[in-house]
Amino acid sequence: MDMESRLAELKTIIEGRMDEAGLARALELLGETGFPRELTGEMRLYSEYEPKVVELGFTPEQRYLHFLWECLDRLPIGLAVNFSFLFRRMIAERLFKKCGQNFIAEMNIQFNFGHNIEVGDDVFINRDAFFDSKGGITIGNYCGMGERVMIFTHSHSESDHRERTFAKVVIGDFVKVYSGAMILPGVTIGDQAIVAARSLVTRDIEPNMVVEGIPAKPVRERRTEGRNGIELNHIWLKDKAFQ
Repeated sequence: MDMESRLAELKTIIEGRMDEAGLARALELLGETGFPRELTGEMRLYSEYEPKVVELGFTPEQRYLHFLWECLDRLPIGLAVNFSFLFRRMIAERLFKKCGQNFIAEMNIQFNFGHNIEVGDDVFINRDAFFDSKGGITIGNYCGMGERVMIFTHSHSESDHRERTFAKVVIGDFVKVYSGAMILPGVTIGDQAIVAARSLVTRDIEPNMVVEGIPAKPVRERRTEGRNGIELNHIWLKDKAFQ
């Protein structure tokens, strides 16, 4: 069976009833042969043991979609980006709270509650990113996230680790967050802002500002040369592949 046929069948499974039988067939289509099928109904994921699950919930369908997302990165077929990019997009469109058009996700991207993530159109997330979405994450249109970007939306009390606070992270349109940057709970990043590599963002960022450092501070306005929005050409790959 060729890639196109596999993707077509996977799309039917994901958009239909994602149950134990659907998961088993999806794993076959991915080339996975080692997972004991009889354990499918018993398995639980890490997020299902986090306290926030009481509020956010975690359905069997969400469990299986999370499982497939992470399973792909451990299989040879995950290295074929003309397959894996499209497969992750299928999952995101079903699992995320919102997923716009042309979503692109590289390998080893982790999140705990996919159904608390919203992404706009033409969003690109590079490899090894981590999104703690317990408090909610919204990413606008045409945003790019570099390798190993981390977003956190919760923190713990120093006097009692069981006490947690949650605050949503909101990222505007046409934002670029470069490699290794970390964004802390409650931050809003304005449209067309740029976060420099390895910066620690602890406060809101105004639109069109470039910030850098630990903690991140404004250093200048973005050099747009009069361009705005779509004119900024946030095209992520050669020949606009997958967009």
